[in-house]
Amino acid sequence: MIKALSLFSGGLDSMLAIKLITQQSIEVEALYIKTGFGGKRDITDILKERAKMAGASLRVVDIREEYIQKVLFNPKYGYGKHFNPCIDCHGYMFKIAKSLLKEMEASFIITGEVVGQRPMSQRVEALKQVLTLAEDREERLILRPLSAKLLEPTKPEIEGWVDREELLDISGRSRERQLKLAKEFGWRDYESPGGGCLLTQEQFSKKVEEFIKYDSLDVKDIELLKFGRHFRLRDGAKLVVGKSREDNENLKSINSSKYIPIRLTIKGPFSLIDKNASLADRQLASKIAITYAKSSQNRKYEVYIGDEKFITEPFSSKAEAQKFFY
Repeated sequence: MIKALSLFSGGLDSMLAIKLITQQSIEVEALYIKTGFGGKRDITDILKERAKMAGASLRVVDIREEYIQKVLFNPKYGYGKHFNPCIDCHGYMFKIAKSLLKEMEASFIITGEVVGQRPMSQRVEALKQVLTLAEDREERLILRPLSAKLLEPTKPEIEGWVDREELLDISGRSRERQLKLAKEFGWRDYESPGGGCLLTQEQFSKKVEEFIKYDSLDVKDIELLKFGRHFRLRDGAKLVVGKSREDNENLKSINSSKYIPIRLTIKGPFSLIDKNASLADRQLASKIAITYAKSSQNRKYEVYIGDEKFITEPFSSKAEAQKFFY
């Protein structure tokens, strides 16, 4: 039996691409390539369910470390509107998938990409650039079922593994045909579970760019950037203050060796500060942290950073603390 690997985001297009292939009695294993920037929450269970709806099993492939080292900071084809190296990212994902073909006894790769749907990464020229990065210009093992009839035939079509006539010719940003197909298949739960790549979001991209001016980025730093209010203090230390109970729990779970927690003696958010912060920055951090706690004006509180105790009072308003936002 022929088997294919599918790049899988959990969104509608990737589900439809799988369905078009499994309808041709081809086994599909969905690959969720984990870069670390796919969203703020763990969506593994949702991905498994949606892959199953389309007829595939799921495998998560964690490339977070190598993505930072090999893709994020030196993309051959540059960035999109923000800090998003979309073309290089897609090319690298395909390269990872190709490296798994033999191990997973698969013959080719599919993806839910649609010609012209995304301005940077899904132009026809960009799709060709992706093939170059994936070293697939000659082998032609990458098939895009939703737009196949608009593109040159691939090896799976030429060899007869896949019936090209059963594939589609969708293009552009309209979702009308995809939504119609979803209705025909009886799917209701198919919107993107992760909210898209965080690197395409202006606010998050700015956090990454600001962060690397002061420090090298690692996997735990990616998680840190996803949650809380972020401050850059006068001497350059980083402070993160939780915004909600969920934020607090996520920040507590990071356990980075670069940061130490700030402990309050009253009810307030969980906060982290650069462990190498100067005394002045630690004092400022304690004042900001207590400002966001259940504190009162003109009253002093004990705040602990590691084993060090600070006696501080809140700013007269949060606007004063927000001067250190970035």
